[in-house]
Parts: sequence; structure tokens; C-alpha cells
Amino acid sequence: MRTRFVAAAILGMVVVFVFAVAGTLIAKSRVPPSEPVGTVASSADLRIKEAQIEEVTGGVRWRLKAEQALMFDAEGRTALRAIAVDVLDRERSWTIVGEEGDLFQATKNLEIRKNVVLTSSDGVRLETSVLRWQGAEKRLWTDAPVRISRGGTVADGSALEVRMAEEYTTLAGRVHAVFTGGHP
Repeated sequence: MRTRFVAAAILGMVVVFVFAVAGTLIAKSRVPPSEPVGTVASSADLRIKEAQIEEVTGGVRWRLKAEQALMFDAEGRTALRAIAVDVLDRERSWTIVGEEGDLFQATKNLEIRKNVVLTSSDGVRLETSVLRWQGAEKRLWTDAPVRISRGGTVADGSALEVRMAEEYTTLAGRVHAVFTGGHP
């Protein structure tokens, strides 16, 4: 009889516990989630909204705009969100947009990530998930899948390297290209 009493008491406590947890979960699911007020705290040394950097280097003017810039001095890095870069050369111009990226302060190297699209004034469009610029080498590159299009021509590859000083471009990996045009 004592064993039945102990078993009934344990079962009773388990039932009470289950009802308490279920009640708490139901109550929390009915309360609308609260959104944080203001900006989310970060370890950034400086936070800038609507950041803009402009520079002229070797006759090339470039302008970087970002919805938000978070500077991390110890890392020598500025994290960027909602990026647009305009590059103006004597003969043509380019615009590069992406959702996020990093600007490395000492080298001025730049990495743009997520839905990266480059368009040029001569009709070239490049799409990838990450695009990097190395200033000292004047090298634009990605090791992610890339699509380049112009007019009716489309080329897909698994990597891209553009050496500006040497004036060459390499589309690497398994390249698939479709050429359409009006040649008789």
C-alpha cells in the first residue's frame, strides 16, 4: 500500500510539472515577440550610418557607400552592410552592389558578399556570392560560382580572376558559355 502511495505521489508531481511547463509554453506563445529597441550592441569601436568613402588612385576614382559601417580597430577591419561601390575610369565605369562585406583598413582590400552584382558601362553584368578586391595587386577575384553576361552571351564558371594591370581575365573551373548574336 505504501508503494502505491509513493507511485501515486510521483505520478501526481509529474502531472503537475507537465501542466506547469505546458501552461508556460502556451502563455509565451500567445505573447507577441518583442523587437529590440535601437541598435544591437556590438563590440565595434565606431558605428556609422550612411557611410561614404571616396578616393582617387592612379587616375581611377572610386566611391564606396554603405548603409552601415562598423569599425573594429583591433582587427583593422570595417564591416559593411548594404554596399554600393562606383568605380570611374577614364574609359568606362563599374557599379558593384552586395548585402555585406569587409573593408580592410591597412590594405584597402575589399570583400563584398551575398547577392553581389557588378555592372559596367559597356554592358557587362557579373553575378556571384562573393567578390574580392586586392588593391596592391589590382586584382578582382572570386572562388565562388560566377555568371558573366553581355547582350545575349552568358558564361558560367566556378571562379574568376581579373588582373587590371595586366589587362586579362580568367574564368575558371567547368566553364559553360552560350553565345547568341546576329552573325550571318
